[in-house]
Parts: sequence; structure tokens; C-alpha cells
Amino acid sequence: MIERAREALLASARAKERAAAEMPESIAAAAQLVIGALREGHLVAFCGNGGSAADAQHLAGELVGRFRKDRPAIAALALTTDTSVLTAIGNDFGYEQTFARQVEALLGPGDVLVAISTSGNSPNVLEACRAATAKGVRTVGMTGPGGGALKNLTEVCLCAPVEDTPRIQEVHLTVGHIICELVEEGLGGHESA
Repeated sequence: MIERAREALLASARAKERAAAEMPESIAAAAQLVIGALREGHLVAFCGNGGSAADAQHLAGELVGRFRKDRPAIAALALTTDTSVLTAIGNDFGYEQTFARQVEALLGPGDVLVAISTSGNSPNVLEACRAATAKGVRTVGMTGPGGGALKNLTEVCLCAPVEDTPRIQEVHLTVGHIICELVEEGLGGHESA
């Protein structure tokens, strides 16, 4: 068990080393897109399934609350949290529409949708991006290697350069934290105690 734990930690570290070599430009581009939208009074929304739903909630919480700095709250929300909305849409329109209907209802031109899918092929995440594009919502994808279909539906796609789903998710959380840090720096604020 100790050896398996050590190997998992090393695999995670190797995934992040590859991300450090391959992803900085796309991370900076995503952060700039979000900062620009927020400076213009827009909001950022997140969506994803399973572990990616948890990441969506986590990152929205970092922005609404704080990451490292004391600063005004940032307009962010996770489209994964309202069970009544999710189940009503799933029942009435199909699971593929769970996020797209919320994009139609809640987002407008200039807002940002961060769509998270480890495979890049989650139907409800893809439909959310299609709905976002139709409304003039800016789009950032977070996915695995190659990007899947999500890569062609987003303006900036953050493709974790590893195959293993847990390692992809670990890279996504790290990248999400980096974006939160860059957003805070870009919008100003003071280090918290």
C-alpha cells in the first residue's frame, strides 16, 4: 500500500510537470479572458459532471469567496448545484440539456462559461457550449489530451496532457487554482492574513 501511494503521488507530480511544460500559454489565455469579462461587469459560470461538477462548485466558491486575497466578491456560479432545476430539465428536456437550459436562462453576451469534461465528449457539457456560443457567451474548456469535441466548441481549451482520468482531474484542479490566483491578481486585492 505504501508503494502504491508513493506511485500515485509521483504520477500526479509527473502529470503536473507535463502540464507545466505544455499548458502555461492556454492557462494565461483563459485567465485573461475571464479577467476581461469580469472587468466589464460580466460573470463566470462553471459546469461539469461527477468530479468535474465538484470542480465547478469548488472554483465558483473560490471566486465568490476568496482564493488568496481580500477583495470584492467575484460574480461566479456553478450550474451543477440546483437539484430541482437539474432534475426538472433532465426530466422535461433530457439530460443533455441540463446545462444548456441554464446557460439560456442565466448567461448573456460577454459572460464566460467554463465547461469541464475529462473526455471532452460529455453531451450535456457540449450542449452548454453550443448554447453559450449562440448567446455570445465566451467559452473556456477544461478536458483531457486532444480535447475531444469540446476543443472545437471553446475559444480556449485547457487540455490536460495525461490519459488517466484521476490525473486529468488533478491537473484541472491545479489549473483552476492557478486561474483563480491570476484572476485575483488581475482584478486587484490584498493578501489575506
